[in-house]
Amino acid sequence: MGGAGGGEARDIGGRKDDGGGKVTGKVTVWSWDVAAKAMKRLARTFEERHPGTTVDVVDIGYDNAYDKIIVGLRGGSGLADVLTVSGSHMPRFTGNFPSGFYDLTSLGGRYGGDFDRAAWRTVTGKDSAVFALPWDIGPCALYYRRDHFRAAGVDPASLVTWDDYVTAGVRIKKATGRKLLIMDSTDAGILPMLLQQQGQYYFKGGRVAVDTPEAVRALALMKTLQDEGLVDYEKGWDGLVTGTKEGKATTTPTAAWWTGTLTDEMPELKGRFGVVPLPGFTSDGIRTSNMGGSTLCVPAQSKNPRLAWAFIEFLLTGKANQVSMLKREGLFPAYLPALDDPYLSTKQEYFGGQAALDVFARLARNIPPVEYNKDDAKATDIMVSAVTGVMLRGKDPRAALDSAARQLAAATGRERVK
Repeated sequence: MGGAGGGEARDIGGRKDDGGGKVTGKVTVWSWDVAAKAMKRLARTFEERHPGTTVDVVDIGYDNAYDKIIVGLRGGSGLADVLTVSGSHMPRFTGNFPSGFYDLTSLGGRYGGDFDRAAWRTVTGKDSAVFALPWDIGPCALYYRRDHFRAAGVDPASLVTWDDYVTAGVRIKKATGRKLLIMDSTDAGILPMLLQQQGQYYFKGGRVAVDTPEAVRALALMKTLQDEGLVDYEKGWDGLVTGTKEGKATTTPTAAWWTGTLTDEMPELKGRFGVVPLPGFTSDGIRTSNMGGSTLCVPAQSKNPRLAWAFIEFLLTGKANQVSMLKREGLFPAYLPALDDPYLSTKQEYFGGQAALDVFARLARNIPPVEYNKDDAKATDIMVSAVTGVMLRGKDPRAALDSAARQLAAATGRERVK
């Protein structure tokens, strides 16, 4: 990234007690997929409550969304008044384009305690400045095939640690011939999830942290899964969906939004899946992580920032709208009051009568906050190479991560965590 966007972010000009004030006029919103669908639906209610306003939600598609946003930030024009940005991307954008967004602190800062801590960290910058509000999150758990576990005589509740998980995988493979999980050989797989579970990402305190003991532990676990023949490699998202549909792997350690994929793409497998917390690295360790999730922000080039903020506030700081988006579009709320709604404890027929959403709701409050920054893209490229070297070519995890840390330090000019 880089280019235009130096300097300080502008304050949106509100007071803490004015609720955004009276708003009029029109705003455009960029989003995609079910997120755009949710906003189009709720925009009509917003317009009714605020006569004289128009909210135009544009589905720009996911594939080119970030290219469009980066072009707009670099050029200083062409962006919508409200942007959807994934939580992990937000620090990258605010780091590279510090004046590219409105500082929402005066109006949005008061909501900090209402949101998941990990998601809130992604929208706050230097001196706790607020650049967006969190929308949805992806608390992680372990989806498992009830029939495969039953055939192998393995109790899913017994998977307390990742060592338990490997042991169970060997037993299930022997009994059913099924592998334990699906990965893509061209990405970092479950490594980011395992790192966040231990309270870190690729940087800590601004320093390179890809060779910490936690990182070595995570990649060593992945190598063990590979060495035991428990990994099925499939290409991309379609490969994961198809492989799961065909029962190639008996578990999927992933986020709450996978529930929607299962119910939409694999209705014929109703009753076959259950959900338990992720195994921990120790018996008393954290049992969840985060994968995905998004935020809403106001770019500095917005021509109607007060209306843009009012729409974001309406959409994201109320329990009713958040629960409706979970019910209708499958967007799991970062807004904590919504997690207490009775809907989340409803038993789901698809999961054999289990209240699967309740598992994620209980885990969501324990997601460890981690550090993302403007150099994440460089780190990702280097880490994908390190992971594939270990998983596909048998390299030693510690040596591979040491090499990655040296490369990342050289590429970013950052020191390494000692």
